[in-house]
Formats: sequence, C-alpha cells, structure tokens
Amino acid sequence: MTVLLPPATIGIIGGGQLGRMMAISAKQMGFRIAVLDPDKEGPAAQVADHVIAAPYSDMEAAKALADISDRITYEFENIDSTVLEWLEQNGKLVQSASLLQLTQHRVKEKRAIEKSGCQVASYRAVATMADLDDGLAALGFPAVLKTCTGGYDGKGQHVIRSAEDIKDAGELLTKGDCVLEQWVPFQAEVSVIVTRSTDGEVQTFPVAENKHIHNILAVTQVPAQFDQTVLDHAEQLARQLARELKLVGTLAVEMFVTEDEQLLINELAPRPHNSGHFSIEGCETSQFEQHIRAICGWPLGSTVLRQPSAMINVLGQHLPHVLEGVKTFSPHAHLHLYGKEEARAQRKMGHVTITAHCLDTVHKEAAALEDALYRQENGG
Repeated sequence: MTVLLPPATIGIIGGGQLGRMMAISAKQMGFRIAVLDPDKEGPAAQVADHVIAAPYSDMEAAKALADISDRITYEFENIDSTVLEWLEQNGKLVQSASLLQLTQHRVKEKRAIEKSGCQVASYRAVATMADLDDGLAALGFPAVLKTCTGGYDGKGQHVIRSAEDIKDAGELLTKGDCVLEQWVPFQAEVSVIVTRSTDGEVQTFPVAENKHIHNILAVTQVPAQFDQTVLDHAEQLARQLARELKLVGTLAVEMFVTEDEQLLINELAPRPHNSGHFSIEGCETSQFEQHIRAICGWPLGSTVLRQPSAMINVLGQHLPHVLEGVKTFSPHAHLHLYGKEEARAQRKMGHVTITAHCLDTVHKEAAALEDALYRQENGG
C-alpha cells in the first residue's frame, strides 16, 4: 500500500463527532477532507472541505466520494456493506469491509473473538421464544438479551432478572435475531484502543477504566486502577485481536474485569471510540491522529501517557450547566463541543478532559464534575 501524503483528500463516511475529531487531526497533518453524511451541517461537515449530503446506502454518493477522495475511512458501524465492499474493491478503502460486517452482528462478532483465542461471556444465539427459553435454562438468571444488529448506548437490549421479565424481553425478537448473554459479575469495564497500520505495525493506548450511567459512557479514567499484570494482559488481548482480525486502522476493545481479575471481551468497535477521547490531551498521539497515520501508511505515533487523565461526557441535559460554568473551570480542564445543533437529553454533545501530573487531582476534579453533571442520573 502506497504512503498517502498531504494535500491528498481523505473521505470520511459519517458526519458525527468521531468524524469531526478525525477530520481535525487530518487537517492538522495537511490533508483535505470530504464527508459523506445525510446532514450537510453536521459536526464533521463543519470542518470539511467537501460535503456530500446523502444516505450512507447511496451507491452513487459513495462513488462521488471516491471520485474526490484518495483514501476513504468511516467513523461508525451502521454502513451498507455493499457500499463498503465496492469502495474496498476499488482501492479507496484500506480497512476491511469484512471486519466491519463482523462487528455489525453480535453473534458473528463473538464467534470471531473466540476464534482469535480470546474469551467472551457465555452466550446463546436466539431467534425464537423457544430459543430464549432454552438459553435461559442453560445460562440462568440474570441474563441480557441484545439485538444482533443496530444497538448502541444501551438501546436494543433488555436485562432478564427473573421469569417475569421474559415476555417484555422477548419483544426484542420482533426486531430480528438476538443474542442472550450470561450476566457477568465484574469489578469494572476497561477498554483498549489498538491501532494497526497498513504495514502491520501495532500500537495500543493505555488501558482506560470506564463508568457507565444508564448504559451511556459517563467517565473514563486513565490509567486504569488495576495491577500491571491485568493491564498488560488487556493490551496483549487487544494486540492479539488486531492481528487475528487483520485490522487496518483503529479498534476499540471493551472488556470486563471479573471478580477474580480475568478478562472477558464484551464488544468491539472498528473505529476511534468514546473511551479514547482522553488521548487528545493525555497522550503523545491522539487516537484520531493515530487512525489517520494507520490508514495513510505512516509510522504510528507514540501512545505514551503524558499525565493521568479523565474524560467526562457532556450530554444534552448537561450543556447549560457546562456553558454557565466555563468561567469557573479548573485550569486542568479541556472542553470539547461537537457542534450539534439540538441538545437533546442523553445525546452526546461534547466532553471535558481533565489532565494533571497528580493522579489525586484528576480523580477529585473528575468526581466533582461528574457529580455536578450526573447528580440526577445517579439518583442524587
């Protein structure tokens, strides 16, 4: 694969905040940006040189993007596979369309993870209510039923704590095939962002420890507070997956740390990830710059953690508080807003990263901001 140099144009399928931050990094490196997204004024479109406003499944729009782009990437998973396969076959997409297709389907994803030599929680494929009954008999209560496709931020899933929950959970089957997962008692969820270049070079970012509220990521802290053996194992699993899946670009690997400090892979996302935003201020190279380096055939950057960091998501209901409080922000806080026009509740509008040389300072300031923003969600 030839090395791509500025001022070449990088096409991005998807116009959300990940595309925006990817575009900003690419433009800092000297590239031009083209975006394909239905919203001509979305977060990524606001910083792009060219915008094609069309559905992601529009083949003619994809061909138009290919015509003005020297290389194409994507910022989220819900893209028509026919479009991606055409872009890959025509040499514009260096990332594997087949890997994206795996991560679009939870059962296929779990089977691929197992094939790579990593562990997942026990699960059963579920297509009918009879399958659900059989799965619960095998896995027991509690369990989680998830749609195989289309779910994110807690959407498309239902926790089954007892037989009384089965009927309501079974309504998910009207949306298509599902997967039933055994409930995992865990200490924490951690994630590792791993990047693999077109030349096969692999780098991982420091292991992040994540806290979710109502199934949406609220806070990420780095370094994760586990023994180094656990952190090393997490990074090793991410590297193993990147190689076995023949990754090009970025892969976010979410894992559960069980009570006996074993690691189970929960989900994969073949793109930059919310839990990697800390890297913009926290690391020598951000996850977004690293992704651009990888798909362009450049040597990967250093992922050394400059200083302890925490990232707090700003949702729609939090935005007024954040804007009102800017004057009192800590000097350690860095505000990122995504340019979304409508601030709906539970919608990710931005994030704040806190970085400091003292880990206690990061923990205290992150806890204070989390409390201010998420007090109601936490029941306070």
